[in-house]
Amino acid sequence: MRKVPLSVIVTLSSLLLGAAAAQSKDIIVIVKATNSPYWQIVLSGAKQAGKDYGVNVIAQGAAAESDIAGQISILENAAARKPMAIVISPTANDPLGAPIDAVAAAKIPLIMIDSGAKTTAYTSFLTTNNFNAGALAADALAADIRARTGKVEGNVAIMTSLPGVGSLTARDNGFKDQLAKKYPGLKVVANRYGDDDATKALSVMLDIMSANPGLAGVFADNLTMGVGVGKAIEEQKANKTLSAVSFDSSDQLVTYLKSGAIDSLIIQDPYMMGYGGVRAAMLAASGSKLPKDVDTGAYSVTLKNFASAKIQGLLDSSKRKIDKNKLGLGF
Repeated sequence: MRKVPLSVIVTLSSLLLGAAAAQSKDIIVIVKATNSPYWQIVLSGAKQAGKDYGVNVIAQGAAAESDIAGQISILENAAARKPMAIVISPTANDPLGAPIDAVAAAKIPLIMIDSGAKTTAYTSFLTTNNFNAGALAADALAADIRARTGKVEGNVAIMTSLPGVGSLTARDNGFKDQLAKKYPGLKVVANRYGDDDATKALSVMLDIMSANPGLAGVFADNLTMGVGVGKAIEEQKANKTLSAVSFDSSDQLVTYLKSGAIDSLIIQDPYMMGYGGVRAAMLAASGSKLPKDVDTGAYSVTLKNFASAKIQGLLDSSKRKIDKNKLGLGF
């Protein structure tokens, strides 16, 4: 049986005392960090859903994805306000389990987006199937290496942002599993952490390149790791010999894609996570039954398909058009 921290028990007690009180019309959306382009896209989708459906969306988040205690505090404070519902992307799997259990016990509908936590006490979970997306990254890297060298062989590296994050672990496992099943000629010789810091990722990637001359490829499993990896390849002028795939997108990553420092981007649909998360929260608050798990999709972006309308809508939320009555998410 999982032990619930004292702070969570205290918070839960206060929540239960007021559970019968009338709820507000607020939906509180808690992201991992408010200063990241990725999470800004999530929040832009959430805010647009608030406008479309006439609810008050309150955006919150810690200053950094590594601030687990900060997010727990934000969640507890959000629950104490007794909102209509809460939408959250947990920063870490194990530590957020008990706090989410407490929110559910207080009868506040909770929707998880992007990343999971060690709990089943959520109403619905909108996320990329990160294991499958990691496999997609392996396919993209293999194709890039084949295009560059004529064969699918060589040593590759993985740059992981943070340990213990469910979405990242699933991506990395999907990537490694796909290599083992389909591309036995590609060997993972390094898997390092960058602490969700682009500058550290740059330094670590330079170390990997130095220790592994002739490295064939690298997979960066989130946006900040991709920025660091792209910078390292650019500094070393290795874009002619080293293939790189990064998860997610930003203006900087698109610049690296166009320059050849990064060959492929595996993009999610963060806008829909935010938009659909708010829609699901509204439905949950009204008592509607929702699917427990919803896959919001992943897509491979290269220079060949970059200009397509679909990819442009995913890369630039200002170009996104959504029919609020047909989200394609199963609700």
